Amino acid sequence: MYLDQLTLTHFRNYAALQVQFSPGLNILLGKNAQGKTNLLEAIYVLALARSHRTHNDHELIQWGADSAQVTGRVVKTTGTVPLTLTLTKKGKKATVNHLEQSRLSSYLGQLNVVLFAPEDLDLVKGAPSTRRRFVDMEFGQMSPKYLYNLTQYRAILRQRNKYLRQLHYRDAKDLVYLDVLSDQLAGFGAEIIHTRQELLGRMVVFANHLHQEITQGKEELAFHYVLPNELSQAKTVQELYQALLALYQKLRPREIDQSVTLAGPHRDDVTFITNGKDVSAFGSQGQQRTAALSVKLAEIELMKEQTGEYPILLLDDVLSELDTVRQTHLLATFQSKVQTFLTTTDLSGVAQDIVHDPRIMTIDDGMLTVTKPGQVPGADQQ
Repeated sequence: MYLDQLTLTHFRNYAALQVQFSPGLNILLGKNAQGKTNLLEAIYVLALARSHRTHNDHELIQWGADSAQVTGRVVKTTGTVPLTLTLTKKGKKATVNHLEQSRLSSYLGQLNVVLFAPEDLDLVKGAPSTRRRFVDMEFGQMSPKYLYNLTQYRAILRQRNKYLRQLHYRDAKDLVYLDVLSDQLAGFGAEIIHTRQELLGRMVVFANHLHQEITQGKEELAFHYVLPNELSQAKTVQELYQALLALYQKLRPREIDQSVTLAGPHRDDVTFITNGKDVSAFGSQGQQRTAALSVKLAEIELMKEQTGEYPILLLDDVLSELDTVRQTHLLATFQSKVQTFLTTTDLSGVAQDIVHDPRIMTIDDGMLTVTKPGQVPGADQQ
């Protein structure tokens, strides 16, 4: 899978832009605050119908414009797929093959991306919410079923928390309705937990292999999916469902008192273990960064395994945060198999002996100039 062409209209600081990309490495070169990250963000938005930088879609629309549009042409093994995402003050509209999608869930998965930014190096030592967001974002691209279960779970969770507040303030007394919401939440929660366990089990195989390569066999990497003790022995979806129901019954007084749901996938965590120790708590910064790099690179292989296509890799100024050994492994991993977009302020930070035939584009105040065509036929005519 690769993105052949991108067209932007009133997106961030791009009034109008049409650019063709190489299926290999695309380097976006320029000073800070010129639009490099905005271009990367546009690709991310085209893939996931949301930004990784803001929850407010209005910020994506250029100042003074009523709407923004991102259009791309995705090349897969099965053929070419045109995608369009239109953002307005009232909402968003997505089309696949020029057909409007009634639900965003049917749009997602047409273009898969893996984003690696400096803040991702904090994946291991960051807050549990950071790891949950990482898991949900990546697994949602790989599995439409996971995305559906997650969407339903979040909707019921909001209802349940609202009703717990009503029970707390004695605005409601019907515990039967709470039982109904608990049953629904446990059903979707069990599915989510089970899928997380399966996909994390597959991801760790790739991550450990990469981790051993980077550390020259000195360290092994493992994942531990952290669940409440009451759920730790459940193996099947049905067992998880029954265990969650029992846990909600047990926690009911506390949940009503605190007006919040205290258990479920929205409270779980993932810990990373190197040579038997929790690297987030006891590892050095170098070990934490190596683990994070291994996990991010493992995403690429897992997504290929699950979808049949390699995703697009977005590297937002991450090379400057890595030492030579880690940078070498990152660059070597994607060569010849993954379309990559790399932002940088200086080409001297890119290992020239590893990178082959890149397409280099210079960005200055939202204006893009191709300075080295790379692998695109006729690109020097643009």
